Amino acid sequence: MKLYHSPRSRSVRPRWLLEEIGAPYELITLDFSKGEQKTSAYLKIHPHGAVPALVDGDLAIFESAAICAYLADKFPEKRLAPAVGTPARGLYYQWLVYSMATLEPPVLQVFMNTVMLPEEQRSAKAAEEGRTKFADVARVLSQAIDGKQFLLGEQFSAADVMIGSTLGWSQFMGLLSGHPALEAYVGRLSARPAFQRAQAN
Repeated sequence: MKLYHSPRSRSVRPRWLLEEIGAPYELITLDFSKGEQKTSAYLKIHPHGAVPALVDGDLAIFESAAICAYLADKFPEKRLAPAVGTPARGLYYQWLVYSMATLEPPVLQVFMNTVMLPEEQRSAKAAEEGRTKFADVARVLSQAIDGKQFLLGEQFSAADVMIGSTLGWSQFMGLLSGHPALEAYVGRLSARPAFQRAQAN
């Protein structure tokens, strides 16, 4: 397997999961400053010229949630996804989708308007709107994790990778202040050796 990666990007998610799995893979780091993500060869793998992308034999797949779901199913013995057809599997799907559809947008809105965009293009109003939306998401996630080690109980899953990685990004921007359950959850996740290996470079 080959994982196309760039530091401090969404590709950290499948990299983290691959480290949890422990299967051999090749990490190919693309230098965006050199336009390596826009070469004709790479655009055949990821047509948008972004990361992550995973190549596994004849399969080329992109989107971090899709890659994580694929990897969890490819290695069922690692127990990174509940059994198909179980109630836990339904919740697992819920949190995978929630990570991209509901959690990430307000975090990205705050990030763009406080860090990423040039100062003259930032909107304080948009940043505050993002913080307000995030507070509602944080309330839901705090309730979901209450009394549990992980989202699905005592069993770590790919859903924790997807939700946890974005919450770690949120913590970097100070969004977890006032949400002790989420801070503790991120602390548990970031202490995992696989997470630390995925952050290595």
